[in-house]
Amino acid sequence: MGSRVSREDFEWVYTDQPHADRRQEILAKYPEIKSLMKPDSNLIWIIIMMVITQLVAFYLVKDLDWKWVIFWAYVFGSCINHSMTLAIHEISHNFAFGHHKALWNRWFGMFANLPIGVPYSISFKRYHMDHHRYLGADGIDVDIPTDFEGWFFCTTFRKFIWVILQPLFYAFRPLLINPKPISYLEIINTVAQITFDIIVYYFLGIKSLVYMLAASLLGLGLHPISGHFIAEHYMFLKGHETYSYYGPLNLLTFNVGYHNEHHDFPNVPGKNLPLVRKIAAEYYDNLPHYNSWVRVLYDFVMDDSISPYSRMKRHPKGKEVLE
Repeated sequence: MGSRVSREDFEWVYTDQPHADRRQEILAKYPEIKSLMKPDSNLIWIIIMMVITQLVAFYLVKDLDWKWVIFWAYVFGSCINHSMTLAIHEISHNFAFGHHKALWNRWFGMFANLPIGVPYSISFKRYHMDHHRYLGADGIDVDIPTDFEGWFFCTTFRKFIWVILQPLFYAFRPLLINPKPISYLEIINTVAQITFDIIVYYFLGIKSLVYMLAASLLGLGLHPISGHFIAEHYMFLKGHETYSYYGPLNLLTFNVGYHNEHHDFPNVPGKNLPLVRKIAAEYYDNLPHYNSWVRVLYDFVMDDSISPYSRMKRHPKGKEVLE
């Protein structure tokens, strides 16, 4: 693919949100799905154990040679930290304590954030709700790449670099597309995270700190689990905006691969999304889906017809209510 492209290379559409109609139709036919819309208390204990696991790993790597610090950061820590970002995704939907204890979820999200090394949880919550309400909306949904990303990362090599740098683009893209005033919870999230990082450095040393940060950078970049970033909404088939993944890595990612199901029913926790698919099988079994996130990454990099522009965009209607 050449570099003479522009923002019009996005797939612009003028339809309403694609998941609302299917949600209404499924609920009319299968009202029992409403019983799946409840908190998942198991999240609390799973996340606590994940945090403890990384704390133990911080201790175990503190005296290793640097090559082994980086090795274990990629082989082990990256899986835990990427999984933790998806635990935070679950928390952002209030699945840990329920909607009636929304603030408890925010505090618990900050706790889950600690092993990641950079403040993330509160800001993710604010922007992720926009992603669900206004999927693909220009200037609102920060999951959509910037014009520069689509223009520059258009060759095989550049797309490979883009995949490696995905965590940086996800971190800075909101500031360019849809900056929001800083909230008091974001300040608390930042102070708590920096304090935790200082404690790790003071008591365990630089290698533990590097392990933590490298695990996040590597785990969210060129990593099998990172295939979900591209698999979820990049159009490998024209007209199909959201794709599910039904492979084994769902076991590590709180079933985020069930992405059509998730957007249809964002009030259903990841644990119950396979049940949604089972109950309403005729709505999901014939939709295009993936069984390998590694293959998604490979196809994205190698296929000249796919780039960061391979997304649907919507013109905002002017009635959006933002946080």
